[in-house]
Amino acid sequence: MMDATQRRPAAPVGRRATAPQIARAVGLLLHLGGAVAAAWGQGQGSTAGTAGAGARPGPPVAVVEDVRGKVAGIEFMGYLGAGRVIRLAPGETLVLGYLDSCWRETITGGTVTVGAVHSSVQGGRVERTRVPCDSGRLRLGEREATQGAATVYRSLRPGGAASTAPPQVVYGLAPVFDVGAQRGTLVIERLDDGAPHVELPVAGEALVAGRFVDLARTPAALAAGGTYAARLGAHRLEFKVDWDAKPGATPLAGRLLRLVE
Repeated sequence: MMDATQRRPAAPVGRRATAPQIARAVGLLLHLGGAVAAAWGQGQGSTAGTAGAGARPGPPVAVVEDVRGKVAGIEFMGYLGAGRVIRLAPGETLVLGYLDSCWRETITGGTVTVGAVHSSVQGGRVERTRVPCDSGRLRLGEREATQGAATVYRSLRPGGAASTAPPQVVYGLAPVFDVGAQRGTLVIERLDDGAPHVELPVAGEALVAGRFVDLARTPAALAAGGTYAARLGAHRLEFKVDWDAKPGATPLAGRLLRLVE
């Protein structure tokens, strides 16, 4: 057994840092911490800044019935999804038709956020009226509006197959048909009467905004109370004209029919 005089010396302890060395280390840590915090803050600021304008809008809920002024990214007869933010300069006016809720809005100036049933407007003026429409029958899916997929309305079947759903009701004597990318001849025939059928070209200048056939821009007019079928290519859509339907370019939400691929 070793006595105190025979014990091994303790392992040498590391050299203590001097005051200047400690100060330099602390300064380096503070510098790195500030850089990390700044980078994180910039990332958060970027995300917050794009949440409204850069976030992807939801499925289309409204259609642009009219636009007065050079409004960036907005086109006549274009579909808009919930969450879309639109900035209007003073004097610029936007008219929106909501497909599900049947609200028709005339908005002048301000920042517009498209909602599920109506718009939120800050710094501008909005006039809102409810128009006759077959509520819920025109609700679109995102893929349908962007890729021309089959419509939600189940009466539209390839080959003209019969539908189990009641026909959509339109509240204008001059419906508007969304034909997507299809071309050819649109045939409209009355099912409850022997009236002659209507044939309209689907191409070129006959189209509004490149995808719509608007009977209000043609000599054709349908009869109030009539039940009709529209055919384009392999697709067929049955619909009914309301007894109180009005002539001419009535609000789109009440006379829009989707006959898309």
